[in-house]
Amino acid sequence: MKKRSLWISACAALAAAVALAGCGTEYYFAGRVLPPSKLKNRVLIAIQNPGILAKGSLEIVDAYYDERSAYNGSPPSFSLSGFGGAIPITIQNMPEEQAGAIYGSADGSFTTADYQGEKTSGTASGLNGPSSSIFITRNRSYIFAASQAAHVFTAVNQTLGSSIGLSLPGVYRVSVNPGGSMALAFVQNSNYAYYPRQLSAAQTTSYSGGPSTWPRAAVDCEPQNAPSWCLFQMQSPDHVDATGNYYGAPLVFDRPVKAVFSADGSTAYILNCGAECGGSTASISLVPVAPIIFLQGQQSGILPCNLPANGPCPDSNAKPMVNIPIPGGASNALVDTSTMYVVGQQPRVIQGQTLFAGNLTVVNLGNNTAGSPVPISDGQPGAMSRMIEADDNTLWIGMTGCTTGVRYATNPSSGYGCLTMYNTSTNKVVLLEPYIGDATGIAAVTGLHKIYAAEGGQVYIYSTTNGSSIDNQYVTVTGTAYDVAYMDAVTDTDNTVY
Repeated sequence: MKKRSLWISACAALAAAVALAGCGTEYYFAGRVLPPSKLKNRVLIAIQNPGILAKGSLEIVDAYYDERSAYNGSPPSFSLSGFGGAIPITIQNMPEEQAGAIYGSADGSFTTADYQGEKTSGTASGLNGPSSSIFITRNRSYIFAASQAAHVFTAVNQTLGSSIGLSLPGVYRVSVNPGGSMALAFVQNSNYAYYPRQLSAAQTTSYSGGPSTWPRAAVDCEPQNAPSWCLFQMQSPDHVDATGNYYGAPLVFDRPVKAVFSADGSTAYILNCGAECGGSTASISLVPVAPIIFLQGQQSGILPCNLPANGPCPDSNAKPMVNIPIPGGASNALVDTSTMYVVGQQPRVIQGQTLFAGNLTVVNLGNNTAGSPVPISDGQPGAMSRMIEADDNTLWIGMTGCTTGVRYATNPSSGYGCLTMYNTSTNKVVLLEPYIGDATGIAAVTGLHKIYAAEGGQVYIYSTTNGSSIDNQYVTVTGTAYDVAYMDAVTDTDNTVY
């Protein structure tokens, strides 16, 4: 009995110190359980072709010591076990949920990862072939994917185990809000945007007679004999039909490619790629989230209308859609409270050839005004760049195809690297990292004043204090490193893909 009392007292003391090793579960912060590797600062690396018999793997490195192995050399490496995807290209990082999602481009697999257990936790079913864009909601209940080859937008309800493919020719990008209640679909070389909605039982019955019974803004409802989802085109609320759905002329954008969301979740900022994507003028369009929530019966309000040539919107309850011109281009963006950082490419004619120059534009969301563009790394027009905020008021931007832009063509000796370090307090580019290949992934190792980057197929480390390189010899990988994620970040905003 005395020994038992001593054991209980020892465990109680250790619990007070939040270190229960030997007496139960060991925690490190925010109630997170210490993983099998015992590492507290982990970066996950998506690796393509790590060996002759494997097309993909997920390796974990200690981001505190910048090593692949344990401090004593045993084990010699760490990995996320159970992964079988081929040619992984993205890691959707959700550290608050201790989860991630990895897309394999060669086999179309979408694998969820259990960060706490350092293992995979399942592969999604119901996808319609390879996905050009794919996201899972943070609660892992829904997956939305664009299959450009199949011309299908897919909505997977993992809770019910159901999957619906909605026809949308040319669909190639999807965006999902952080709250997991709204999704948007974008068609390549189009000026329109689309959103899905889950139907109630009454709506299923009402729309079961085929296209003639669908709401006027619906482009597809499936399955047609008893639809459970519809895909709607965003239309201005000029009229209302018998079922209470507003419709009118399509809302007109300018090559929309993506949406990011306000800090309070009420507004979707749709990025109009403009000239970079074959359109006219880059801008940001403001759309309320409430009317396009996909969850049953949770919609409210109406969409804005196209800016009328004369007078107010046809429906007096609607307001004209607000557009913020972005002179530097708008193909990616990141929102930080009342500030939006917008990245894009603008065309320039150089010796009779049209090339593109990279820019960063800072937008004040308090008054919806854009500052002057700041030159950054050039990139392949229309390609999805990577953006992430890190320590020391730094914003890091990764591009692909930076040797195809204006910098390389006009003055390569001045630097044309694919990774830009920007200071958000001084609003200046600190430095353009030297060219070592496409920058396809960035992870902000917050609190340790460093970032990890996947560039040219290898892993590099940079200081956020001055942009200098940190020794990476113990984190280099065999194969092609394509994406990185900080598994132990404080928030889900530490994510270059979401």
